[in-house]
Order: sequence, then C-alpha cells, then structure tokens
Amino acid sequence: MIKACVIGFPIKHSRSPMIHGHWLKRFGIEGEYGRVEVRPEELREFLGTLPERGYAGCNITLPHKEPACNYVQNLDDRGQRTGSINTVYVRDGQTFATSTDGEGFVENILWRLPGFSFAGKTALILGAGGTSRALIDEMLRRGLARVLLANRTPEKAEKIAKAFPGKVTTVALAQLDKSLAETDLLINATSAGVADAAKISVPFAKLKQDAVVTDVNYVPLVTPFLQEAKAHGHPIVPGLGMLLHQAVPGFALWFGKRPVVDEDLYRLIARDIDPGYAG
Repeated sequence: MIKACVIGFPIKHSRSPMIHGHWLKRFGIEGEYGRVEVRPEELREFLGTLPERGYAGCNITLPHKEPACNYVQNLDDRGQRTGSINTVYVRDGQTFATSTDGEGFVENILWRLPGFSFAGKTALILGAGGTSRALIDEMLRRGLARVLLANRTPEKAEKIAKAFPGKVTTVALAQLDKSLAETDLLINATSAGVADAAKISVPFAKLKQDAVVTDVNYVPLVTPFLQEAKAHGHPIVPGLGMLLHQAVPGFALWFGKRPVVDEDLYRLIARDIDPGYAG
C-alpha cells in the first residue's frame, strides 16, 4: 500500500484527497492519500520522520510552504530559488522536495487558453507571498519578459525583486494605472476579498484591452476579482485548474503514473465547492 498525504494547519478544507483519490481509482492503484493536520511547531518532527511514518511523500499547504524548506534533506533548484515547497517525496529513506505551484499555474493557463504564450509578455502580480515566487520562477522559464509586482507591504515585494534581478519591478498598489496599461497577464495572488476582508481596488478600465486575468484562489470558483474582470470584457482563467495541475507531478512521484487533468476531474472538484456548478 503506497501512502501519501497533504499537511497544513488547518487542513480540513483541503480537496487534495479527492483529486488523488480520483486518480488512484482511475489507475487501479492500491494506495491512499489523506489529510494530516500539522501545527507549525510540529513541522520539523513530521517531515523528519516522514519515511518512518510509511509515507511515499506529502503535499504541503499553508502555512508551511516556506518554513518546510528548512526541514527536508534535499531541496531542488526550484525550491532553493523560490524559498517555497509544496511537494515532498521519499527516495532511499531520504526526503526530497520541490515546488509544483508554478508548473500548475502555467499549465492551467495553457489548458484554458491553448493559444496563449508567455514569451515576451508582461505579467502584473498582486501579492508577494511564496506562491508569487513560484509563479515568477516558472513564467520566466517559459519566456516571460518581465514581472510587475505589487503588494500591500512593499518590503516583501522588494525582497522578491532582488531574487530575480533585472526581471521583476515593484509597483505601488495606489499607482497601478500605468502598469495595467502595459500588462498582458494580470494575476491575483492575494487572499484579499476571498480569505480576508481587505479588498484590492483594481481600475480594470485601465487594463490593456486583450489582457488575460487569473486568480490563484478557487473558492468561490469565480472570485469577485474575476467577476469584475469578466464584466470589463477580459478573458479569465479561474484558479481551480491550478490546484489540479500542480497535483500531477506529485502523484507521478509517489504512485508511479502521470495523470491527466480533464473535465471529469474539474467537474468533480467544482461540484464539491459549488453543488450548483453545471459546467
């Protein structure tokens, strides 16, 4: 029996078990994937004993993605560049880690907009957490020309900009007008208006007319941020697909088969979030 899990605090909201359970059934693999609530003070011990606990690996979600980098034995280049990990796997009794958030984000965009290319484009990201680092890293690998980064705490944005010299420029949230006019891809990587009461005000009328708008949040399926973008005529990419695509590499590492994200899986998870989903 191959065993994997997702850890976080809290963790009961995670839909990762549904995703991996769907693939386990599809491949006919005898395995299990569960949720384990791990408090911040327990993180070092849990990751340090992952092989002894019988796990092939685990996913990591908030608030552990950044501190977990300190508690695995082997951190790949992507994890080192971004300072954030979401996937741990065991080989020969040792723990290895990477981040698949960037890959999941990019693959979601390309899945929903097959003709889209990152090459030569400008992305404006709202939010400067660990997820933003992962997105920047992967988009630059796909040929993105530059990133404009805005955050409520400018110092956090500046820190990320220093990690990607010459590619990331910080902008003030209060002065988005000029940046929006130059933006090909607008990304909300904050929890504003979804998980907290704060709201980022974006003057969508100033956004480049054909700019694509996406959100890393997926509850609700179409966030207020995306609703507003759609009302202004912009193509939107909801965030649920990112969750599905980021899960693919982990499943392959633990269970030995590389799954495919399809509409059946999307509907399964979407209806768990919104029973009225009819897509």
